[in-house]
Amino acid sequence: MGAQQQDNGDEPITAINVTPLVDIILVLLIIFMVTATFIVSPQIKVELPKAATGEPSEPQNFAIVITKDSKLYLDGEEIDIPGIEAYIKDRLVNTPDLQAVIAADKEVTHGRVVEMIDLVRKNGCAKFAINIEPPEELLASSNAKTDE
Repeated sequence: MGAQQQDNGDEPITAINVTPLVDIILVLLIIFMVTATFIVSPQIKVELPKAATGEPSEPQNFAIVITKDSKLYLDGEEIDIPGIEAYIKDRLVNTPDLQAVIAADKEVTHGRVVEMIDLVRKNGCAKFAINIEPPEELLASSNAKTDE
């Protein structure tokens, strides 16, 4: 219901129609809600294997991720093996104690992970770590210890 018209067309319209404004605000809200889900989700989806004996590693210098479909990522950007080799050689010049953290999806074969460890060590990076996800019962027990 917009402005109410009288028989006399000389009077100014005094009521404001807020329906279009509400419609625009609702559309913007829906757009923000939809785009927020894309911003929050991680770029590389990897299911890490669980291990009870895992320890947090020192701050990592670079990360290699092997996805389920054998794609390689170096610090979040897709790369190939020669690119990883060149990256390690360039970084070793300035950082002799360079550390690699290798994260592989639990569906990736053991041989593929060993190949990546061999590649890293062959190019001069002696420090490496395997990224794992601790089991939930270990997380629960460590949270209980920190709460005490």
